[in-house]
Amino acid sequence: MEEREFFNETTEQRTHTLTCPKCGQEGEYKVTWIVRRKRAQLPRGADERDRAKFAKAQSYMVRRDEKLACANIRCRKAFEISSLQSVAFIAD
Repeated sequence: MEEREFFNETTEQRTHTLTCPKCGQEGEYKVTWIVRRKRAQLPRGADERDRAKFAKAQSYMVRRDEKLACANIRCRKAFEISSLQSVAFIAD
């Protein structure tokens, strides 16, 4: 059984305060995340190994965006999101 069968997957946009490395201006940016929430029950047809994996599984988010454009009208340069982690666990 694949790990994806243990989760419900959705896409969400969350607002983060980031600083442009080119112009140094701070701004609010919407970053897209893929949210994988653990299902309430184990899918049918699971064996003992799948039950053990499901017990250890935890809800998490994966950052989808790699680059953003600066919000400053005079700058507008693309920059990588290096200050924001790419995977974050969700406390349910």
